[in-house]
Amino acid sequence: MWKREEPVSPPQPAPAPKVAAPAPPTPPANPVVRQELSTVNIGKSVVIKGELSGSEDLTIEGQVEGKIELRQNLLTIGPNAKIKAQVFAKTVVVEGHVQGNITAGERIDIKDKGVVEGNLAAPRVSIADGAQFRGSVDMQGAGKMADAGKSADSGSDTKSAPTPVVHQSSGPTAVAR
Repeated sequence: MWKREEPVSPPQPAPAPKVAAPAPPTPPANPVVRQELSTVNIGKSVVIKGELSGSEDLTIEGQVEGKIELRQNLLTIGPNAKIKAQVFAKTVVVEGHVQGNITAGERIDIKDKGVVEGNLAAPRVSIADGAQFRGSVDMQGAGKMADAGKSADSGSDTKSAPTPVVHQSSGPTAVAR
């Protein structure tokens, strides 16, 4: 019997093992949740009466009466803001009007158009040229915000009051000490 010879094909290399490509990162289930800290804005037309607290940086353009507590965050009082409150924050920047005591763990910065009627307590205080300030400044032990908050709330501070400082500067930037 005759057999037909089949052509011999050259050996082919074994197929490369399949490696799974890395999966693309999956978006968070809730797209509103963010990994980074954000700044919350309270608009010009918003009026809040009562206690305002949070754990995010906050910019206020509207009106707040009562108490503002952001002990680990930045609070910016915008140029249109009118605040009648006790304020506690890590850092406070005043561009608008504040009537009430301000206590900060790191810094209080009153910008050139800012107006503050109340006492300041912080390790660092800056009052810009053109700012208006009526009250006292305490830069000693101001980092102890818990104690300052308790004495400000209870009104039973037994220490003598610091000498009031009135500042309406037209010269170089003043730093109250």
